[in-house]
Amino acid sequence: MASRCVVLDIGGVLELTPPTGWLDRWDERLGLPAGSLDRRLDDVWQAGGVGTISETQVRTEVGTRLGLDVMEVESFMADLWDEYLGTANTELIEYVRGLRTRCRLGILSNSFVGARELETARYRFDELVEEIVYSHEIGVGKPEPRAFEITCARLGVRAADCLFVDDHDVNVDAARAAGMQAHLFEDNERTIARIEAHLSGTAALANPSGAAEQA
Repeated sequence: MASRCVVLDIGGVLELTPPTGWLDRWDERLGLPAGSLDRRLDDVWQAGGVGTISETQVRTEVGTRLGLDVMEVESFMADLWDEYLGTANTELIEYVRGLRTRCRLGILSNSFVGARELETARYRFDELVEEIVYSHEIGVGKPEPRAFEITCARLGVRAADCLFVDDHDVNVDAARAAGMQAHLFEDNERTIARIEAHLSGTAALANPSGAAEQA
């Protein structure tokens, strides 16, 4: 197996997740000012992202804080997951599927409790890569350095041999600070070209900011 490694984000990269406006609709449904539900549940979102709260506890908090009955809570959670899971970025997924014999492959995702089960059922990411590292399972998320360290350790690779692909500048910058190479996802064409450059050892490539990036 080649020593080079590619690690990808899920939401906004392997999954296409445009905003659906579901929270705004729930604000309106409950007669609340825009943004009210997001503020009321801010600590629940944070806890779910690092696994300090269970799925059952999430549902309980949603019901209690918003005054929803069991059926309404299930409807609320269905809307949450509809946006969270989005749709498959089929072109990129099929490209990555063809990389298994060329490099080590991993996923690093800022996630929410329940994500592994739902994403496995819908997308079979467990068959796409060797390791999936979810923030809600390791207790820390990007852009914290520890998230990148754990990912490299699980894959058994050096940070310098990894290319990390994410759709947020802050996470791309953090990956570079952790010693990885990194690429800001903007579209499939440029992302596939950047991965190919990484795997072929191309000396330099222009990154999205225009600065030269070592491959």
